[in-house]
Amino acid sequence: MTTAILNTLTEDEMMLIRDTEREQLAGLDEDGLLDLHDRIRRARNKYVKLYRRQSGLRVAESGGRGKANPKGTRDRQKAEVFEDALARVSRAVATAARASAQQLKSERLQMAKDSRNTNPPRPSRPPVKARPGSQVTDRSPDSPGLRKRQASSRAAGARRQAGRDSR
Repeated sequence: MTTAILNTLTEDEMMLIRDTEREQLAGLDEDGLLDLHDRIRRARNKYVKLYRRQSGLRVAESGGRGKANPKGTRDRQKAEVFEDALARVSRAVATAARASAQQLKSERLQMAKDSRNTNPPRPSRPPVKARPGSQVTDRSPDSPGLRKRQASSRAAGARRQAGRDSR
């Protein structure tokens, strides 16, 4: 940044730029950084918008974009100053967010470690061995599953008998 550009800034804008210096950013927490980021972004958008609007109006007057370009230099340079400041604040926000995420992760892992069951394991019961081909079924006499199995068994027997009879 040149001093000529900085001299065109108002006192409020200069304070905003000063807030983006490394020493100032180090004293802010994540919420403070996000607030500063928002203020810088609004200032940058203001000058970008001014530059684009005024340059667009000058195109018709001057006869081309190339001729209209030099007249919007101050707004373009102010937008660039705020863009640089925004980049500095964005890096600080990213660093703070990474630190916050790491802290939350370590807290979560510590809570999981603390709540983990540390009692000695109980002896387990040996598994009940089922007979081959048997299934645990509903034994009630009105069960649809039971009626289906009985019907299937009768049909299989009838097919076997029919096979024997046809010989």
